[in-house]
Amino acid sequence: MTHPTRQLQRLEPPEHLDDAPTGGLRSWLPDPLGAVQRELDDRLRRTGLALNSFGFDAYGFHPESAKRLFLPMALMSRYYFRTTSYGIENVPAGRVLLIANHAGQFAHDGSMLTMSMLLHANPPRLCRGMGEYFLWKVPWMGTYAARIGTLVGTPENCIEMLASGECVMVFPEGARGANKPFRKRYQLQRFGKGFMRLALQTETPIVPVGIVGSEEQQPGFANLEHFGRTLGLPSFPLTISQPWFGPLGSAFALPVKYRIHFGKPLEFTGNANDEDAVIDEKVDVVKRAIADLLAEGRAERRSVFV
Repeated sequence: MTHPTRQLQRLEPPEHLDDAPTGGLRSWLPDPLGAVQRELDDRLRRTGLALNSFGFDAYGFHPESAKRLFLPMALMSRYYFRTTSYGIENVPAGRVLLIANHAGQFAHDGSMLTMSMLLHANPPRLCRGMGEYFLWKVPWMGTYAARIGTLVGTPENCIEMLASGECVMVFPEGARGANKPFRKRYQLQRFGKGFMRLALQTETPIVPVGIVGSEEQQPGFANLEHFGRTLGLPSFPLTISQPWFGPLGSAFALPVKYRIHFGKPLEFTGNANDEDAVIDEKVDVVKRAIADLLAEGRAERRSVFV
């Protein structure tokens, strides 16, 4: 399979938002906070979520709870990381896997990809995340994650969501990518094979995504993996802010400029239970597509912060 020529459309965050009067949480928010909240409300309504009588969807997503976190995420996307989306029109309707590079220690890349799909896509989409197992060992974390659209990353969960036509984002580098040292920025680490087997099993198109900016958001010096495992963690990175500043240090990020590039959909055929070598060939096609997107994005920018 070859990577098709891409015709990209650049979508910038809008400068002016609807300022119609609203109530509830938005009524006491000052502008521009209230304006961003109004846009979130409108876009969440347009996603066409199927909610039960208690306001939850089938996977535990709760719009009223999610808005409390989506507001700071949207503000970070618009005013801190100044996120720009390229080629987001390439994301097809219906079930789709967004496969992206992973970096930056803390999962701001997942948050910004979520906000791109919600704020920049037309129509807006709720992007479902697949979380690491260890997050569900932290008290309340599993419930909280489900309220904002994230589920533990089991094949069963992913298959169920794809069967329901959801947009699912996967970072196949996992902790290998997120916690790599700064000297390895934009060097894609080993990809897991699970996403490809799921794509084949469910006949789901894959959209490669290159996230430029996350690799510089929190430069790391080293990763004490063995020490991290003794603490029950997948890794223990040493960065400019952690562990020196405690829990807040893990979420720290420099005000880099985020550029998110969406490639053309890739469709694969074959047996989901093929040998690893056969699956690896298909995975490498996706990996090369992401590498091309990252190279393009880095070539376009003037600096890390502009």
